Amino acid sequence: MKNTNPFPLGEKKPQLDDYFIGQSYVASLLKEDDLDIKISHVTFEAGCRNNWHIHHEGYQVLLVTEGKGWYQEENEPARSMLAGDVIYIKEGVKHWHGASQEESCSHIAITKGIYEWLEPVDDHWYGKL
Repeated sequence: MKNTNPFPLGEKKPQLDDYFIGQSYVASLLKEDDLDIKISHVTFEAGCRNNWHIHHEGYQVLLVTEGKGWYQEENEPARSMLAGDVIYIKEGVKHWHGASQEESCSHIAITKGIYEWLEPVDDHWYGKL
């Protein structure tokens, strides 16, 4: 995948295969082990999205840097993510995010806390977005 973003594309992470549908790349942007947050550049190829998940004991902020994607909280309609969007995800909110079917999407993820990975986003439903 060609990277036109100013942040590094990152690597394929096989350990995420159980939690993502499609191909993603992750580059850690913060190398400090003694901090309680992670800052990563995440790129989703077209059609890629992560499973529903919850952040416990923390939060997540997504700074969309490139492309078009989707974000959805449980019991809410999906909303598009475009470069320049900022999404704040509060502790305990079940949600998912990823690329659109036609276009890749990249964001900076600022994350504090523990992930709880849940079920995949339904292919049939995602196909209707």
